Amino acid sequence: MNTSNIAFSFELFPPRTPQGWANLPRLIGDLAAVRPAFFSVTHGAGGSDQGGTYEAIIKVIEQSGIEAAPHLTCIGSTRANIAALLSQYRDAGVQRIVALRGDLPATAMRSEAPGEFRYANELVSFIRETHGEHFTLEVAAYPEMHPQAASPQADFEAYVRKVKAGAHGAVTQYFYNADSYFEFVEQSHKAGINIPVVPGVMPIVNTAQLLRFSAACGAEIPRWVKLRLESYGEDKASVQAFGLEVVTRLSETLLKGGAPGIHFYTLNQAEPTLKLWRNLGLPT
Repeated sequence: MNTSNIAFSFELFPPRTPQGWANLPRLIGDLAAVRPAFFSVTHGAGGSDQGGTYEAIIKVIEQSGIEAAPHLTCIGSTRANIAALLSQYRDAGVQRIVALRGDLPATAMRSEAPGEFRYANELVSFIRETHGEHFTLEVAAYPEMHPQAASPQADFEAYVRKVKAGAHGAVTQYFYNADSYFEFVEQSHKAGINIPVVPGVMPIVNTAQLLRFSAACGAEIPRWVKLRLESYGEDKASVQAFGLEVVTRLSETLLKGGAPGIHFYTLNQAEPTLKLWRNLGLPT
């Protein structure tokens, strides 16, 4: 498979413990060795603050020299706060932003959207208004529908608004059904939306963790995959071997079907992603 024109990227999250921060340089080094196009760095999930993202971004840049893209969420924030963060990132040499609405704070009602921004398209518009084309802007796409969306059509319309506001590309939520990705791309093309849509792929390393994450984000686990994983119980080696087989086949299908790249959700573990990388025959 010719991958010379395909972009691969890795997602990290800011460590939550002192030991995690101590391990971060080795994690960055191991992943940087295969020269991804960029790293992205998340912030706290579930509406928590964005502490640690900037520090992790700086570590990626200083240690690897590879482009680093912070996730920037707008819910619960103000234009002044977002403007300050953008200036901080620009001064640090950041040229790519993953622009997201973000989760409502855990204490907020579902109907609430505190702060001066309600949706990600407003954040994209604000970045364009204040920084022009300086930042490459990635937005989120949900082939299987955002869990808080009212309907598939409403979710797709929200995606279209983000793109029209000035997004350069999109990265999807992880999924294990390739057809959902291809259908989403086809729907986008029919709507005149032709930005690159990079599928997000997450290695399977722990059954309970996968079930928990998927319940929270609305990612569907095919029944046969779920049953096989559960049948292995606490046999971690079998879970990971089967998971590697499933995700390798998924990634091959996506690439052969024309996906412009893959965004690997590393879960801050190098080896599961690097095993997948090697299985796909990508350059090392």
